[in-house]
Parts: sequence; structure tokens; C-alpha cells
Amino acid sequence: MKESISTREIARELARKYSTMTHDELDALESVLVPKRFAKGEMILSEGEICDSIYYIDRGLIRQFYFKNGKQITEHIGEDRTIFMCIESLFKEEPTRLQVEALEPTIAYALPKQKLEAVALHNVNIQILYRKILEESLIISQIHADLVRFETAQDRYRKMCKLSPQVILRAPLVYIASYLQMTPETLSRVRATTLLD
Repeated sequence: MKESISTREIARELARKYSTMTHDELDALESVLVPKRFAKGEMILSEGEICDSIYYIDRGLIRQFYFKNGKQITEHIGEDRTIFMCIESLFKEEPTRLQVEALEPTIAYALPKQKLEAVALHNVNIQILYRKILEESLIISQIHADLVRFETAQDRYRKMCKLSPQVILRAPLVYIASYLQMTPETLSRVRATTLLD
């Protein structure tokens, strides 16, 4: 895997994506970032732990999942240059029922909530960044909820191909099927008919 880039470059990337920043604000944002490396299969967060950070994936692939009736249900698959968090645990400061696993060797940058909020108090553009990250997280959750609520299996898969082509290429099919709330067999049929279209 390529060497991780500097925290300064990640701060710049976040600023470009979410909010313009002054030199001092970039310094403040950079001071918060904590680089983390995870091996393929490593647990980033386990059930019962408290999620105290927002994570920005520089490179890699993660999945958020939970257990229901003894089965793993994939709730989110995150790829390069995306954010993930367990939002309820983060804000209530309570143990999470979700788990996060690295599906590939992953380099992520943690933004610890308490430190981020402390620097946001004095930096308006960091407040904007924080708000936009949370907005993005809520929108992603809503898109997934609507996908499984309203779309056919075929349309769910098609939409995911459009929204997350890298996830479709890189994530194991069993997790994609779980995320789309279908069996692996249904997903195989859907993929076969989609390829014929």
C-alpha cells in the first residue's frame, strides 16, 4: 500500500471538500488529525465500545455492521476519501451496537470529537466543516434507507453501481448483498441480468 500522506495534506483535502480555510484554521484542523492504520480484517470499532471520533478514509475500504438474529447485517461500506462514524455512539457517548471492520489495508485519519469541537469554537470554517460532515453522514444514511425502502432489487443494485462503483468492484459480494438487503443468490441474479442490459 502507498505510504500515507501528511496530516497537512489531509487537512487541505478536508478543507477543499467541506470548507475553505485560513492558514491558521488549517493548522488547527491539522492539530486534531490522528493517523491510523488498519490491517485487512482488523476491527476498527467493536460492539460495546464508544465511538469518540469521526474517521476520514485516505485509502482503504471499511464496513459497518451489526448482528441481528445471529446474522451480520452490513449497514455501510466506506471507501477512499469518505467519512464514517457511529453517529449515535459519538453524540450520546454511549457504547455502540455497530462494529467497523477494515475490508482492505486501510489508512484513516481520526478527528476526535472533543478536540474537533474545541477547535471549532474558535474557528468558524472548522464549524462549517463539522456541520457539513454531519450533513453528509445523514444524507448517506437517508439514501440507504430510501434505497431499501422504495427500490426494487434491480434498481438498488443499479443505483449502488452509479453511486459507489469502487465499492461494487472491491467489496465482497456477500457484504454488498447484505447492504442492499438481499441474499447473495438474489444479488447474483440481479448482476447477471444487469450485465445483459
